[in-house]
Amino acid sequence: MDRPKQVELHSTAHYFLEGLNELGIEYLFCNLGTDHAPLIEEMARWRGDGRTFPKTVLCPHENVAVHMAAGYAIATGRGQGVLVHVDAGTANAAMALHNLFRARIPVLLMAGRSPHTLRGELPGSRDTYVHFVQDPFDQASLVRPYVKWEYSLPTGVIAKEALRRAHTLMQSDPKGPVYLMLPRETLAESWDANAVHPFPESRYGPVAAGGADPDVVAALAGRLLAAREPVLITAYAGRNPASVALLDELARFAGIRVFEFNPLHLNIPHDSPCFAGFAPGKHVAQADFGMLVDIDVPWIPRDMPDNPATWWAHIDVDAVKRGFPMWGFPSNLRIEGDSSRILAQLLEALRARATPAFVAGARRRVAALAAEHRQRMEGVARLAADKGAPGRINPQYLCAELGRAIAPDDIVLNEAIRNGPAVFSQVPRSKPGTLIGLAGGGLGFSGGMALGMKLAQPGRTVLQIVGDGSFYFCNPEAVYAVAAQYRLPIFTVVLDNGGWAAVKEATLRMHPEGEAKRLGAYASQLAQGMAFAKIGEAAGAYGETLTEPAEAAAAIRRCLDEVRGGRSAVLHVHIGPH
Repeated sequence: MDRPKQVELHSTAHYFLEGLNELGIEYLFCNLGTDHAPLIEEMARWRGDGRTFPKTVLCPHENVAVHMAAGYAIATGRGQGVLVHVDAGTANAAMALHNLFRARIPVLLMAGRSPHTLRGELPGSRDTYVHFVQDPFDQASLVRPYVKWEYSLPTGVIAKEALRRAHTLMQSDPKGPVYLMLPRETLAESWDANAVHPFPESRYGPVAAGGADPDVVAALAGRLLAAREPVLITAYAGRNPASVALLDELARFAGIRVFEFNPLHLNIPHDSPCFAGFAPGKHVAQADFGMLVDIDVPWIPRDMPDNPATWWAHIDVDAVKRGFPMWGFPSNLRIEGDSSRILAQLLEALRARATPAFVAGARRRVAALAAEHRQRMEGVARLAADKGAPGRINPQYLCAELGRAIAPDDIVLNEAIRNGPAVFSQVPRSKPGTLIGLAGGGLGFSGGMALGMKLAQPGRTVLQIVGDGSFYFCNPEAVYAVAAQYRLPIFTVVLDNGGWAAVKEATLRMHPEGEAKRLGAYASQLAQGMAFAKIGEAAGAYGETLTEPAEAAAAIRRCLDEVRGGRSAVLHVHIGPH
């Protein structure tokens, strides 16, 4: 006679932690609230029992928490968890989720939900004022445009299944954030361990994008073999580090001019002879063959009319841009899949079919591209030759000094916005994973993301270059508090032009001779005299303000010495009015 299974009761919070362990989640970036009480209690119980669960990193702002998780995911490829408080925490996290969704970065955002019982009917019922005012009709609507999946956990018996579903979706191509809501009563429920089952990755895991049909690749190769002026434009192929060397090899073999337009990652070594910079410009109109590879916006159509004679192929993990209500760039051939695999297939097909005439022609193009590259770099150097004046340091010069001071393996996060082009051109990167740009339109990504990348790669120096207007959105006091608490030293350079120059420039583009110009009234000038370095100093960071161009190199060196010695540094640079 079979003996009945012994009943072993645990809370949903217990199974939730078990489920996170089974997913391989390493970190929970947390901004907790009253709804997390059952989870906090269970974590304490586990600590007392000597059991391990994902490490918690407390973040004093949700924007920092989500971007920190994103930085870790970029560096490792592994999405992590973020815990925030009900609707208020979700709202604060929404801007960061916008950036992650556009950048296709996997993060599991988990928010509490106000208890649904009012009078103590269940463990976890409402017991404070905020439980009433933080209960919206549709909490998920706050982030619905920016997540791949949303779900409210109805019962603890499926806690592990819901977590697996969330993880599978966020890690499946194209990757992206997901959103799970955790009602307090649900976290407090008790369930028999025999009723809560595991869902292993071997049977329920994510799906990765693959390569392309060989016949399609052959057709693409045929077009490229016949091309006279081939171009390639990319933004995020470098999310896969292997793609960087592969793209360079393909470009050199076939003589392709390669552009990065608003890059999210380093996609091709910037010292490659085939790298043509960041402005496709006239070359798009002159090309007879073009490839768009992992890019959302390859150029601005208003400024760059389409050439009907150009034959375009688009290789992308999301070739039809499902997350864009309108998207109208030409694609004679769309190939959806893993660009790294598809480019490798294309290179193999080219090598198999390349004639001596093609090889000779490609070599001539590469030689011409190398000459163009040298000329462009000479132009870049000329832009940096003028140091500026006291209080009006030339950002090109400042960025050139940064480029000379940092090491090839150091990571640069570019959130300089108006001066972003100066960062891209004057701080050249050539190794995979050493350059990160802004994917979405949400300012304030670079601080938290720098922390996440430092957490994932503690042996590397991480440099955040940010405009003064963007610096406010980074929640810097929270950034440096986390940096100090968890010993994650980062180097921040604030390029201070006194306001949002992008706002001024947008107004002038639309109204070049308008009243705003006549009056000099752009509603974009910020408070003057802010001592940004002192924000870092408040959390124990090294701070320095730079106004004299001649002191730039020494100031940068002092900051780098502090960071490499284990202390964050903030360099506040006055680059003149916007």
